[in-house]
Amino acid sequence: MNSIKLNARAKINITLDVLGKRADGYHDLSMIMQTINLCDNIFIEKTDTENVQMSSNLSWLPCDERNLVYRAALVMKEKYGIEDGIKIELSKNIPVAAGMAGGSTDCAATLIGIRNLFGLNVSDKELMAIGKELGADVPYCIMRGTALAEGIGEILTPLPPFPNCTVLIAKPPINVSTAAVFGSFAAKDVDKRPDNNKMIELIRAKDLNGICQNMCNVLESVTIKKYPIIADVKKIMMENDAIGSMMSGSGPTVFGFYEDYKTALKGLKAIKNKFRFKEVYITTVFNTSR
Repeated sequence: MNSIKLNARAKINITLDVLGKRADGYHDLSMIMQTINLCDNIFIEKTDTENVQMSSNLSWLPCDERNLVYRAALVMKEKYGIEDGIKIELSKNIPVAAGMAGGSTDCAATLIGIRNLFGLNVSDKELMAIGKELGADVPYCIMRGTALAEGIGEILTPLPPFPNCTVLIAKPPINVSTAAVFGSFAAKDVDKRPDNNKMIELIRAKDLNGICQNMCNVLESVTIKKYPIIADVKKIMMENDAIGSMMSGSGPTVFGFYEDYKTALKGLKAIKNKFRFKEVYITTVFNTSR
């Protein structure tokens, strides 16, 4: 095998709670994450050049050490003594700087792809340990599915599969700095916190209505205050038959759960007519076989 193609799937947050700030500057989190079928595409190929080459369909995207994909390839080459060169082509579909772990899932797919392409005897657990050093969301993006994430996001507990449903994704044309959002977070501004134990039971019961009624992301208290359009997008989704709608991660992406594609399409048309957003997608949840 000289090449491999992979899908790097986005994530959304079903809940997100910030428990406090750590001595290392990061925040302790408790959140439930879910993989969806909105994907970036990654093509990895062996070369005779001995170095790492990377390209992307986005001309402005860094394709050097600033990119987690490139760094992941360098780490794998050094750690496992890979002598061949590695060429990576990244085709982005997941919105960038959007609270959907786009960079982390690309990194995760690269780690998996290089392992498989070179036939390395490396477990997912070992890859997750490598991924943790590259980014807090990378271990989850290797595991995928439905999970409770704690610590800075690296302590993972697999959960029962999420109920099958259609997901509408809408990203306003703004970029949000995750570091800035966490830096501005103040517990006193939070009116409601998620109940993850209750949410886990609702997921286990496949109660989509109950899940939607109990979704909660405390970072909305920061990001919506700065970008009120996020609340406007949620409102339009709910007015157009979403069962529930919430901001993912630190934002600005908003998602809505719908019973079927036809209903989600109504929401998509309403969003596009109202806001003229370019990055609006209909997808589904992705569940692992566990």
